[in-house]
Amino acid sequence: MKRFVLLLACLGSVLTAKGNPPNIVLIISDDMGYSDLGSYGGEIDTPVLDKLANNGLRFTNFYVHNMCWPTRASLLTGLYPKTPLVDGSSTGGFRNDILMLPQALKEAGYQTYMSGKWHLSDPAEPHGPSAPHKRGFDRTYATYHGTTDFFAPADLNENGEDRTYEWKNNPDYYQTDAITDYSLKFIKENPAEKPFFLYVAYNAAHWPLHARPEDIAHYKGRFSEGWDALRKTRHAKMKELGLVDPNWELSPRDPEVPAWEDEVHKAWQERRMEVYAAQITCMDRNIGRIVDHLKATGQFDNTLFIYQQDNGGCHVEYPPTRTGSWTKPFTTDGLNRPVRPGNLPDIMPGDQSTWQSYGYGWANLSNTPFRLFKQHDHEGGTRSPLIMSWPAGLVKSQHGALSHELTTVLDIMPTLMDIAGLDPSPRPGILPFEGHSFLSILKGAPENWQPPEELFWAHNKGRAARVGDWKLVSVSRQPWELYNLAEDGTELHNLASKMSDKVTELAKKHAAWDKRTNLSGR
Repeated sequence: MKRFVLLLACLGSVLTAKGNPPNIVLIISDDMGYSDLGSYGGEIDTPVLDKLANNGLRFTNFYVHNMCWPTRASLLTGLYPKTPLVDGSSTGGFRNDILMLPQALKEAGYQTYMSGKWHLSDPAEPHGPSAPHKRGFDRTYATYHGTTDFFAPADLNENGEDRTYEWKNNPDYYQTDAITDYSLKFIKENPAEKPFFLYVAYNAAHWPLHARPEDIAHYKGRFSEGWDALRKTRHAKMKELGLVDPNWELSPRDPEVPAWEDEVHKAWQERRMEVYAAQITCMDRNIGRIVDHLKATGQFDNTLFIYQQDNGGCHVEYPPTRTGSWTKPFTTDGLNRPVRPGNLPDIMPGDQSTWQSYGYGWANLSNTPFRLFKQHDHEGGTRSPLIMSWPAGLVKSQHGALSHELTTVLDIMPTLMDIAGLDPSPRPGILPFEGHSFLSILKGAPENWQPPEELFWAHNKGRAARVGDWKLVSVSRQPWELYNLAEDGTELHNLASKMSDKVTELAKKHAAWDKRTNLSGR
């Protein structure tokens, strides 16, 4: 209650001089690493996001979950991911005793829109009770699957109605562009008297590596130094930018990754990273289209832009047998070419006839300076950039600043409710949020923010507990590892054998949390 009273006092400065609540654009990208953006140390061209970051607030200590749908579930509910879902899965559907972010914002008078990857209900039920247009969004353009053919998505829905004819009738169709087209359509048709909430969930840069030829060509030779040299360059840039503690060591190359000088298929490896970067730059360019529209219509200053990622870079090397309802046997470009899935070094990725990923080496680069990847609860799987830009709302001291405060995806929904003038306190019959509003950070008063005392994870190959600076974590249910993140943020010095009492203490906390949330499986 004390936290809420302190934040409520800030609300008077949340609204603009005209008394208008801000528009909110919440952007989430897919399977990208902590250091990929230029403003987070990477060499990939992301000028639009970099400008938002350099004029807004960058968070350096923001946590998500280790895979796509768990992060999205927490983002839209403020709860640990499996708690709000009926059977704790991406297709299980939502319980009825929860409040979802678009439903809450509608209470504050917002029009609510969603465009992109949903991944939170059964693709076979486009009008099911947990489809996005049934859970608070006024208008939606969505793929329900976790992955997509960027040139011809297997499912495509506008408010549950099939829209796959769009790519069938358009040889230039590309999913990132289409997501933005609908985003712009929705906000251009938004009633002038109402604020809007726009949730933009790009599929980029999730597998498969699909990009336009011109975007791929832009990166020719950019990654020829290889992952070893580029990891060192990124780490140095991150320290220069103040994103990581300079005393933290760069994690060693992952044991699954050869030294670049020993890599046999250098041209193929370079091409994989070139396509990955092309997907990201295309996404950045499309975000620029939204920014440009809001500037042209005088809405930009009072729009809160939020950018985050759903998990760390994905290392998985997909075999030719990895197919599903989302893949096609032949291309849809009129040439009817066979699609050859799998990471095959004799085939250069990029166009629709391929279905590849960028693998261990480049994911190791993406997650610089941290260890491990998506599916894991080490820092490489769960650290994400968080950018917030709001010219009329952020205090001047926060324009271009860094926030090192500990925050999580659980905190996003309470924060946005707070900004919208809604009380994020518990409601009768509704599951209370696990996160809290960090509006005080945006208003230049981080001393009023009380970071979470305990955080927990358990999904796929990971499980972890963070209590204060101590982190207990394991790989694939193997023995616990223990790290002091204040001193060892890249998790290189395992203290478990020296501090068994601390391991026992944190393991008990994790077990109690797991029992309460039933996150590991129902």
